[in-house]
Parts: sequence; C-alpha cells; structure tokens
Amino acid sequence: MNARLHRCGEHAVLVELGRLEEVVALYDALAADTPPGIVDLVPAARTLLVRFEPPTRHAEVESAVLAARPAGGRRVTTEEVVIPVLYDGDDLADVARLTGLTEREVAAAHTQTPWTVAFCGFAPGFGYMIGGDPRLAVPRRTESRVRVPTGAVALAGEFSGVYPRESPGGWQLIGRTETVVWDIAADPPALLRPGVRVRFAEALP
Repeated sequence: MNARLHRCGEHAVLVELGRLEEVVALYDALAADTPPGIVDLVPAARTLLVRFEPPTRHAEVESAVLAARPAGGRRVTTEEVVIPVLYDGDDLADVARLTGLTEREVAAAHTQTPWTVAFCGFAPGFGYMIGGDPRLAVPRRTESRVRVPTGAVALAGEFSGVYPRESPGGWQLIGRTETVVWDIAADPPALLRPGVRVRFAEALP
C-alpha cells in the first residue's frame, strides 16, 4: 500500500492513496478491526479520513494505518438493500447508444450484477456505487442539468447512484425509484453507506 498521511486538525488523519480500490480495501480492513480510539472512517475516491478521540494521538493512528493489511477483495457484507427501479430515464437511449446495448439490455445489466457503496459525497445520502457490469461505464453528460428529480437512478464512469433529493447533476439518468435513500428522521439517515451492497430490481410501471 503506497499511502501518504496528512494530519488534519487535532483529531484526524487523511490517508491519500492512488486508486479507489486501495481506499476500499483500507476502509474494509480498518472497519473490520478498528484500532482503539478511532471513531469514524470517511472514504472518498482517493482518500480515507480517519477521525479519532483523545487520548489517542496522531502518531498512534498513523502507525495503525500503516500496519493495516488490506485484503485483495472486498469483504462479504451482511447488509444488503434492494432498490426497485422503473427504467425510463431521460438518458436511457443515450446510454444504450454509448454502450452498444439495447435499452432493455441496459436495464438487465444494471439489475443482474450487485453493486457496493464505495463512498458517499456530493449531497447527503448520495452513495457512489461500484462493482456493477463494466459495460455500463459511460461518461457524464456534456452539460449538467439544473434539476435532477429526487430518486433519479444514474450512471457516470464506473459508478451508479441514486439522487437523494432534487439537485443539479450531470450523470446519465436511466431510471427512477421511490425508495428513500436519505431521511434525517431515520437511524441512520443514509440508506446507502460505505460497505452496503445494493441490488437493483426492475419495477413495473
């Protein structure tokens, strides 16, 4: 593991890594066997923020991170959610053209392979999901939309995501779901959290 460590304030260490796969592996290793004093792990595309509480110190956390032995693959998770999707998104035809699939084949590819939340960002409750069918890797739209509706299911690069609320966005919209992925009154508020496995299921109109 080739990592650069940066001290962030009094109670955090930012671990900078080269690839998303390394972030996922390190997150899994630390989440499975969390060193004493560490209270939160916040993964991103190329970094992992490790938060800790006193009396733990920066040096102890840095040593624990460097001593971690990330596995080659993602650990098996017992938490799985199923999200029904109506595949009628505004960009479905464009995704079909970009991938060389039919619209029906895009929906089938999206549902037949499980996804896993790698990290969250952009908006509260927005999970960046990886591990899907590699044929679905498509670029972002050339122009972002001013408004993407709540529950829009989308693709961009290697990721799939569900918009937790109406917002601007530039991902390719392939469908929509009524599943609530962010509810401030829920515990936890985010349905899609790092490590959660997601299976999409086609819903009837």
